[in-house]
Amino acid sequence: MQKHTKIVILGGPGTGKTSVINELAQRGYHCLPEVSREIIQQAQKEGIEQLFLTHPLLFSEKLLEGRIKQIQQAAEIEAPVFIDRGIPDVTAYMDFKDEKYPVSFIEANQNYKYDQAFIFPIWDEIYESDTERYENLQQAKEIENHLVNTYEDLGYHLIEVPKLSIVKRADFIIENLKQ
Repeated sequence: MQKHTKIVILGGPGTGKTSVINELAQRGYHCLPEVSREIIQQAQKEGIEQLFLTHPLLFSEKLLEGRIKQIQQAAEIEAPVFIDRGIPDVTAYMDFKDEKYPVSFIEANQNYKYDQAFIFPIWDEIYESDTERYENLQQAKEIENHLVNTYEDLGYHLIEVPKLSIVKRADFIIENLKQ
């Protein structure tokens, strides 16, 4: 296995990414959590129910900053690092909302690269909304399309994680890591 391997785990909302990241962490792998929940929860404490819906650019700027810090942190770790969502997710979500964003967002996609990308497909049977996940199932599918297009346009080969148990999904990812 390569040293300093940055592995992004991506997919639409509610696809089981965080559950598998938690499983990988329990197995002793380096994992970095999804930063958007922290931003959303902080905004909710300040009385803003859905920062992305009311101030999408501000939310996305905070998100981009957090994800850049994560990829820089991952580059310092001499082992594979699994990251819950990546920098290109920011522009994919902005495109989904048909929002304008500065060229610095595109530059971040080009300047910070992941070594591997695993995508979790929408799984209707497990999808649930919650206080941080506002999207309905149809919107989640649209987001997935934007994510796939964004990552593929950037040259990523997306490895689809099969719809299996959390343990088997984690096994699949480990078995498919670049050597």
